[in-house]
Amino acid sequence: MVQEILDEKVCERQELLKRAYSISQLFEIGRWLKIAYFDKFLCCWEIDEDEASIEIASRITDDVLKQIFKNYKPRERTVFRGKYYLLSDGKLSLGGAQVLINDGIRKLKSKYGSLGILLLKAIIERGGVIDLDSAREIIGSTRAEANEILSDLENFGILTLSYAGGKYREWSVPREALSIIEAEIMGVFKKTNMISKSAGVKVEEKQCVDPLFEERMLIEKMDRDLDEYISNLLKNRLEETIKFGKKFSITALSAYLQNLFGPILYFDSLLSITQQYGLSNVEIVHEHGKTGKKTGWSLALFGDPGTGKSFATRDMILGKPSAKIPAHGIPGRNRYCGGMTPARFIRIGQAYVGRTFNFIVPEFNDFFKYKGMVEPLKIAMEQGEIKYELHREVIGPYKFTSFFTVNYNVSVCEKGYAVTIQDPNFRAIEDRMLCRLHRLTKERFLEIAESQMKVALGKIDVEKDAQVIRDHLTLVYAIETRHPLVKDRFPYKPVMITPQTYELISKARKAILEEIEDEILKFSARLEDKVLSFACSASLMEYFSSNLDFIPVSHDALKYAIQLYVEEASVRSQEKFKPEEVLTKIF
Repeated sequence: MVQEILDEKVCERQELLKRAYSISQLFEIGRWLKIAYFDKFLCCWEIDEDEASIEIASRITDDVLKQIFKNYKPRERTVFRGKYYLLSDGKLSLGGAQVLINDGIRKLKSKYGSLGILLLKAIIERGGVIDLDSAREIIGSTRAEANEILSDLENFGILTLSYAGGKYREWSVPREALSIIEAEIMGVFKKTNMISKSAGVKVEEKQCVDPLFEERMLIEKMDRDLDEYISNLLKNRLEETIKFGKKFSITALSAYLQNLFGPILYFDSLLSITQQYGLSNVEIVHEHGKTGKKTGWSLALFGDPGTGKSFATRDMILGKPSAKIPAHGIPGRNRYCGGMTPARFIRIGQAYVGRTFNFIVPEFNDFFKYKGMVEPLKIAMEQGEIKYELHREVIGPYKFTSFFTVNYNVSVCEKGYAVTIQDPNFRAIEDRMLCRLHRLTKERFLEIAESQMKVALGKIDVEKDAQVIRDHLTLVYAIETRHPLVKDRFPYKPVMITPQTYELISKARKAILEEIEDEILKFSARLEDKVLSFACSASLMEYFSSNLDFIPVSHDALKYAIQLYVEEASVRSQEKFKPEEVLTKIF
């Protein structure tokens, strides 16, 4: 029993240290404590955050922990409410948050009765996250009443306000406090066990906060989000969505986005949304059978900072309430990886075996501050078998079957670009993605400035159009992945390529090679595979346009794909030819 408590405290100390301190601070603390693990590293970027924090946590006492917080100032506004430790306003208290939480629940029950307990129970069942509108629906009240209860839960020390923008507000339970609240609310607390109520599955006892366990809980939530969205769509908007789909295409999507953002900025969002269609990973076939290819592909936007990369990949797909930009991506199928270390990504990747999700990595550069990341990430990009060895564990082997949307900064030259990531093998990563260079030209600057002004003045209102596009995308995804709610209502259709498809790609290849005098090329034949996958993904937009038992690659989709092929080949070749001149020859 004593050993179990010690193990629990070590794990909680680890989580506390990770929450409170940056990698550089952990490095300094490890050196100050003279822990041997840190002696082999020259700088903080060489250490793994998870390993560093457990090395410190397992070698200190509570008295030493108190001294750490006395000597090293934790991150501002860091909150930690665990079983053994409580951190608030930069002050560490031993003894944990049990008393604080129990007192908060008592106040909640006293003020709101069973209604408050019902809401808190629902928050726990949702993984500890709630927004204002969801709270209102759960308790059947007005926004003002729901906001009052949530604000009190925040004041009582049970919730923290994790996001506030415009009319959208979101609260969350610190994850280390979930089990404590469960003990009070649902009576299911056994050490650090948790029970997934929705699945009715008992989870084996854990002595530490297990990233895989947490990730599987998150996947369950994402699955529920998708199921609920599809169910609501089928019940309330199916006829409208099919009618819309009969006229929808990449040309229609292009017109919608150009109307919003202009003739330059629109293309990045076009790529992001088209990639979402490809996530269904539909088979690509020809007249005689299968090709072995599928529609899924990974996307990279790179170049100058401040050119709209994050907006196109993160905000357009996940939504940004503060900017009145609704989500355009598939509900529950995009895993945001902001702030995640590559080692953690490789760990949680095991939870996605056999599944296809999209991992959005907003600062891809940061992944390569850690040594040895190119090889496992390269394997992840090509959906291979990952195995990774750390100081204390071996991860894998496991097969990764998902895709990426990433942003990273490079040094943009007058012609071409230079990668700032030090690893010389990074080119192998780029080679496995469809890439798009961002250069901060006057035209792009003006479009960004004008778009920001339109948002500020409320002139961009995309709510209705975004909803129907997202409905169409989600319905096509559900059909093509044979989701149980639709598999008996709509047929699965592969995408069919014809000899004409390859003829146009061959014509583009010939035109490009004629412009490049060097014998050594800066891009590989994988680029053709990626643009073909793009064309097939874009063709999925026309699922409802044809009565055939397959979806032909559309002419417009192929035109956009050839444009991507030529432009990326030019950028990779340090812009030794002008894309517009080659495109004129091809078309």
